[in-house]
Amino acid sequence: MKKMATFFDEGDNGIVCRLCPRHCFLSEGQIGFCKTRKNENGILYTINYGEISSIAMDPIEKKPLFHFKPGSEILSIGSWGCNFSCGFCQNWEISQVKPAVKTVTPSQIVEIAKTRNSNGIAYTYNEPIVSYEFVLDTSRIAHKEGLYNVLVTNGYIEFEPLNVLLQSIDAMNIDLKGSNEEFYKEIGGSYSHVLKVIETAKNRGIHVEVTTLVIPTKNDDEKELIQEFKDLAKIDKDIPLHLSRYFPAYKYEISPTPIETLEKLYSIAKEYLNFVYIGNIFDPRYESTFCPDCGTQLIYREGYNVDINNITEGGYCRVCGRKVVVT
Repeated sequence: MKKMATFFDEGDNGIVCRLCPRHCFLSEGQIGFCKTRKNENGILYTINYGEISSIAMDPIEKKPLFHFKPGSEILSIGSWGCNFSCGFCQNWEISQVKPAVKTVTPSQIVEIAKTRNSNGIAYTYNEPIVSYEFVLDTSRIAHKEGLYNVLVTNGYIEFEPLNVLLQSIDAMNIDLKGSNEEFYKEIGGSYSHVLKVIETAKNRGIHVEVTTLVIPTKNDDEKELIQEFKDLAKIDKDIPLHLSRYFPAYKYEISPTPIETLEKLYSIAKEYLNFVYIGNIFDPRYESTFCPDCGTQLIYREGYNVDINNITEGGYCRVCGRKVVVT
């Protein structure tokens, strides 16, 4: 569905999209890198507005969010398109090509969430930034209806549209692909920019968690990852970090990340950050939440089986009173 886009500059020979740092220059009839924005008669249009490829009730832990509404389920929706070109994308069928879709309105999505007894909506699966206008419209209506909004994103967005969107976003999981700028250039992004987006969201009071997919030979260098851990700790040592195990997907045939590598990185990351997890291995030792002050196990996790046993109603450690989660 076509709708006028929000952030772009008009020029004599074309227009410049200002949604993400790519700043695609589009002459008449051209479509941007994300495949979702088109110049028509000197105006930028989004061509995926309201087009939904995926919709499901998911555990909040699947986003992954471990410190926001733990143990709950959330209505999760995805569209199509992406402003990255990751050769290892697990959702390439909807991020790199246009799949079959159904067209809905923001109000319909909010009503579906309420009908399914979901207290929130997650914008996920593909990159929600390229559905900016639809996410913005839907999240605003959701807030008015008392629902919270979760953004699962690569974080590659310009700061003006980001600050507008954050007015109706409650939690984010941001995919940080390591501190190797060369690797980021390979997929079309920037480590320093995404890190600044994380800092901006935290400073705006958004609940932020970070995921790093650890890929052998690509972004698994210990020194580079230590730099990431340090950079995140400078923003907030309480940012939960998910070190996720890579498996071959799309164009990548590299062997899966050795579990031993992840366990070592987990131990190193814990020297800098208070909450570190390993994803895609389903081991409660690395999925459960422990109080960093007194060591009490607060949430037991094994896959999507969650047992909240030592957290008060307000999200505090029952033993020492430390704030741990958003309830």
